[in-house]
Amino acid sequence: MTIPHLRRIGAGIATAAAAALVLSACAAGGSASTGAASASAKPVDGGDLTFALANDPITLNPTALGSGNDTLYIERQLFDSLTEQDPKTGKIIPGLATKWQANADATQFTFTLRKGVTFSDGTPLSAAVVKANFDDIVANATKAVNAVTALPGYAGTTVVDDSTVTVAFAKPNGAFPQAASSVALALLSPKSLAIPFDDRATGKGLSGTGPFTLESYTKNTSVVLKKRADYAWAPDDYANRGAAHLDTVTFTIVPEAGVRTGGLTSKQFDAVGGVLPQDIATLKTQKSGLIIRPNPGIAFGLTAHAKPGSILSDEKVRTALLTAIDRKAVQQSALTPDFKVATSVLAANTPGWVDLSEKLTTDQKATQKALDAAGWKKGSDGIREKDGKRLTLNLGYISNFNPNQSIVELIQQQLKQVGVEVKVWTGTVPQYLAQSSAGAFDLAYGNLSRADGDVLRTQFLNTLPSNTVKGYTDPTLQQLLLGQLATADQAKRNEIAQQAGERIIDLGYYIPVVELTTVLGTAPNVHGIVLGGDSRLGSLVDAYKTK
Repeated sequence: MTIPHLRRIGAGIATAAAAALVLSACAAGGSASTGAASASAKPVDGGDLTFALANDPITLNPTALGSGNDTLYIERQLFDSLTEQDPKTGKIIPGLATKWQANADATQFTFTLRKGVTFSDGTPLSAAVVKANFDDIVANATKAVNAVTALPGYAGTTVVDDSTVTVAFAKPNGAFPQAASSVALALLSPKSLAIPFDDRATGKGLSGTGPFTLESYTKNTSVVLKKRADYAWAPDDYANRGAAHLDTVTFTIVPEAGVRTGGLTSKQFDAVGGVLPQDIATLKTQKSGLIIRPNPGIAFGLTAHAKPGSILSDEKVRTALLTAIDRKAVQQSALTPDFKVATSVLAANTPGWVDLSEKLTTDQKATQKALDAAGWKKGSDGIREKDGKRLTLNLGYISNFNPNQSIVELIQQQLKQVGVEVKVWTGTVPQYLAQSSAGAFDLAYGNLSRADGDVLRTQFLNTLPSNTVKGYTDPTLQQLLLGQLATADQAKRNEIAQQAGERIIDLGYYIPVVELTTVLGTAPNVHGIVLGGDSRLGSLVDAYKTK
């Protein structure tokens, strides 16, 4: 197949400006390893790593939606992606593909596949396998929610030859090389794809190209992985390109954060995820290793659902709430300085971030004045009313990050001070998605990690099925969200993402609160654990234990 007007965008789509965003966060302590995690030692082969996580993964199918980051931590060990995002530079580098090209309007991307790669069931990686994976995602679009949003306007995949494949889109998709680095677009073997989508959740029969294979999955208890001896194609941002040093990895499900911390200090666990902010100081005094990195993407905050007929369909009410939240008080009460106060829709280490802190000041008098002007007057109990209707908002959040409860309770109190009643609902990821799709929420508290400004499209483009209930009808915003996809020029994409972020704030569609920071704890003898470009657990191919 001949593709017209191809131009090489190389192994990295991120520009120096995008890299500077990531590096400046690192220089400010945004990405840090302390204690044993940063100590230098000679890698040791063998042993088992016991890693405690808060949540059962729910599914081991990378294209399905699980319990959030804990699911992705496990899946990254089993499945590789076409590209890799280097956490140190933000650049997109080779993964299962050694190089790629985009045509002039970013509607076609041609990948050259790495030779010698095999799935754990012995099947060689080929262009036909890549095509089968992307076709499978689209065929299961209603279930492969995370994956399908990375393939907007998917027009098909063409097998050029055994090691060359062209992925085409009906409209420009300049963010695709970065999206191709995600776990959601990791590749499965043809035998795995033959398994019905819902049956893939257990991981039984699934085969990837990652450094580990699945030994067992006991729901709500553990996931045990075994080293793949013939693995030899880790991305260049890892020191070890071959087989993992560890023999096995056991992910143990421990919902209580205090139990995870206690288990780490008592040597029951080698590593733990979801370290509570208040436990950071304790682990430092115990000389445990800490791996800390701010999460790029959409900062933690409140998504306003502006569906027609709802209270928040009124822009005046939405924008009034922007100044009602005391973000600094939330940070100081529920978190630590490792978690920054949000200054925009995007976290500060995300390409496309723009400082909007002047629009996110705390001024409850201004909020009350704006609500008064919108016709909402305080009743006898302090809650505002209009035309006999109380200003009551239903807020939903996912219970997969421990401080969320305290933060939501603080937000609830702060909104009550300005006459807004908030009713809170929480649950697991699947429960939350069911409630959200049914239109149960006026406000949704959460975040979305991704090191690319295209994450705004995922959250605010009204044509995506997950966003149809939110009521985002502003044509200018929709044009900006699609416009940043229309070029493979990262500097131009960043500029448009900045405009989109400011438009979202001006419309009151999002109320940023704090930035998420990922904190992992490790035992003093554990080395080589890293966080990836999205601040989720990277491959454990470099990890090892000393005596």
